[in-house]
Amino acid sequence: MTLQEMLEKSVWGRQLGAAQLQHVIQQARERPVAAGQPMVRNGELAEHWIGLISGFGKMSIWSADGRETALIGTAPGGWFGEGTLIKRGRWQYDAVALRDTRLALIPRETFEWLRANSLPFNHYLQQLMSARMGFFIAQLCNDRLLDSTARVARSLAGLYNPELYPEPGLFLDLRQAEVAQLAGVSRQRANAALQVLEDAGLLQVGRRGIEVLSLQGLRDYASPG
Repeated sequence: MTLQEMLEKSVWGRQLGAAQLQHVIQQARERPVAAGQPMVRNGELAEHWIGLISGFGKMSIWSADGRETALIGTAPGGWFGEGTLIKRGRWQYDAVALRDTRLALIPRETFEWLRANSLPFNHYLQQLMSARMGFFIAQLCNDRLLDSTARVARSLAGLYNPELYPEPGLFLDLRQAEVAQLAGVSRQRANAALQVLEDAGLLQVGRRGIEVLSLQGLRDYASPG
């Protein structure tokens, strides 16, 4: 998928007028990020609204003693950074590419132009920010109650939030090491968790990725109690 195709097919892009969309296409830029490299760095000034054309990423924060807390995964078609841009702030987290990734960058000026000129775009931002806040609240409430298997189930189910990402399909092109990074657990625990979930009939692990057999089952497994 090209940068232009990604913008044209995005939920918010389809709601723009033809002239508005063309303006965004002209201003947008693509940036490749190699696996393991930062998409954004904590403390840097946010200059772009960022979407994933392809690849996978992870947002996380680090404690003073070097412990990482995974916040949320980022999948193709997803966008992030709107809250930081609106506040004209600096990134409060690190975002790293889990594999070779292509980013769509919307400059701050273009982002603000859209906010000033498109009511549907503002409605989209409200829905996006509300969905992300809901995800974070649920994660905060449940994190201490979930074991590693439930964390893996939650991370996979989280990729099916239609307000955060387009429908990814029931086959996830994810390696087991990437699942571990998304869930914030060791690779060994991620592999064991995937085996438990596979034995429960919720997914099937293949050589090329993971096939989700029961999305609701994953969501239920990730719910404490």
